[in-house]
Parts: sequence; C-alpha cells; structure tokens
Amino acid sequence: MKFPSDILCRCWFLAGPTASGKTAVSLRLAERIGAEIVAMDSMTLYREMDIGTAKPTAEERTQVPHHLFDIVDPAEDFSVAEYLDAALPTVSDILGRGRVPLFVGGTGLYLRSLLRGVFEGPPADWPYRHGLEAELAATSPEALHQKLAAVDAASAARLHPNDVRRVIRALEIVHLTGRPASELHDEQPLPADQRPQHVVWLSPDRERLHEQINRRVDQMLQQGLLHEVTALLRRPRGLGRTARQALGYKELLDHLEGREPLPAAVDAIKTRTRQFAKRQCTWFRNLEECRAVEIAPGESADAIVERITG
Repeated sequence: MKFPSDILCRCWFLAGPTASGKTAVSLRLAERIGAEIVAMDSMTLYREMDIGTAKPTAEERTQVPHHLFDIVDPAEDFSVAEYLDAALPTVSDILGRGRVPLFVGGTGLYLRSLLRGVFEGPPADWPYRHGLEAELAATSPEALHQKLAAVDAASAARLHPNDVRRVIRALEIVHLTGRPASELHDEQPLPADQRPQHVVWLSPDRERLHEQINRRVDQMLQQGLLHEVTALLRRPRGLGRTARQALGYKELLDHLEGREPLPAAVDAIKTRTRQFAKRQCTWFRNLEECRAVEIAPGESADAIVERITG
C-alpha cells in the first residue's frame, strides 16, 4: 500500500528519538502552520498505555487536535498496513477541512512506510506461525532471532530480538516465498520532485538525550507507571504480544511476574530506552527524505520551530 503522492506532499512530518522533545515542538509547529497532529508512534495507538508511551496530556490535546491515539486495544496486534489504512482517511479529513496533517512520532518504520509505501506480503500461514510461537516458548527470542539471521541476515540486523512479532513475520515470509523479507521490502524513495518537502527529525546531543531519558523514566515511575502496568496485567483480555514488548512495560511485567526485582527492572528500562533511541536515530539518518535538525542544549521549542519553518 502507498499513500497517494498528491496527499503525501501536503503533509508535514516531525520525527525524533524518544525524549527528544517532540511533543513540545509539535504543539508549537502545529499552531504555526495550522496543523492537526497525527500519531506516528506504534505504541501511542494503544488505549490505557498512557504514562509509559509519553502520550500528550489531555491539556496538550486541547491545544491542537490529535488523531490516531488510543485506537487499539492492548490485547490486539496492529500491523503497519493497518496503520496506513487508518491514517489515509484521517489525513483526507484533515485536508478536507483546510488544515495540515502533521505526523509526529518516533517509529521509523511508520515514517518509512508513509514516505515509500509498504510491502504487505503473503497471507499468514497460521500453522507455521504457531509452530514458531511454540519454538519461542521452548527456547528464547534470541534463538528465534538467530534462526532469522541464518536465512535473512538483513532483516535480522534491522530487528531487535525482542521484536518477536516482526521476527516471526520475517521467517514466515521466507517460508512462504522462498525469498528474504528484506529483499521483498526494498521500497525505494519517490523521485525528488514527488516527495513531501517537510520531513524533519530532531537530532539532540547524545549525552544530553541519555540524561533526558533517565530523567523521563524516573518521572514516569513517579507518575504511576508501575500502577498502570499492574492495571493492564489485570485486564480481562490481558496484553497482546506487541503491548507486552513495549519499552517500560516489558521490564515492569518482568518485575510483576517475579522475574526481576524492581531496581533491576528500572535500570533495564533506562538501558534499553537509550539503546532504542540510538536505533531510532539510525532509522531517521538513513532516510534520505528526512532532514536532521540539530538541537542545541537548552534550545527552546519556539527556536526549533523557527529553524524548521525558516
């Protein structure tokens, strides 16, 4: 599936690693260009996962209309193709009201798929998939990831071992087609004259970003993240595979289910979030359509917006 290029070129895109200040910049940028914000984050789609995903607050959502937040139950999985299917009518509605769609988030795969389209692949082979899930339960995510590396090294390099849903899908594609998913996923950028012109990512100083990540994790815990995860665990439908793997949630689930003491779980959140931010930056840096906006220490959101729009 691909977004129509005439619609794509009327959209703005603001990406960046976690804790880089996207929310504050997005609110000011939206006010400047007459935009409504569309989520470009795979975890803010989920209801009841508010603190750990750093969703905009209710007050922030009253400043600017927000879309595609809280649209998926935590028990369900949600594919990139489903995201694009949900985004297109949302964008069309925003444009129809004379407003500008502003995609904001940190999911590099979503940004790439919006800009270049997505290979949907063959239908699921449920017996094969269930076999992989049984294998996962008997071994580990790392073992399944090594199995993928043996048949599709490029996909294995791109996917984290804990991203088991996508690891399984990549193995399934090889099983069904005889070709690596990375080879079939070779979507290329549009010609330069057909691309959207307003695609930027916030690029903060690494040391400062790490400090902000550590501080944000502490703030989330003070705001009640452990209580939020406890409530999710008690839901009648439980948590799906995607929600269980979300940063902050996975580690606290390990604690609540007796696999990790709380201090170790908190340290793991900070470490893995810093690692995740590094991977996010690699995604954005490798998208030639995406322009980096370097953030100076202490630079205000208003100053950043001036440089984005200048």
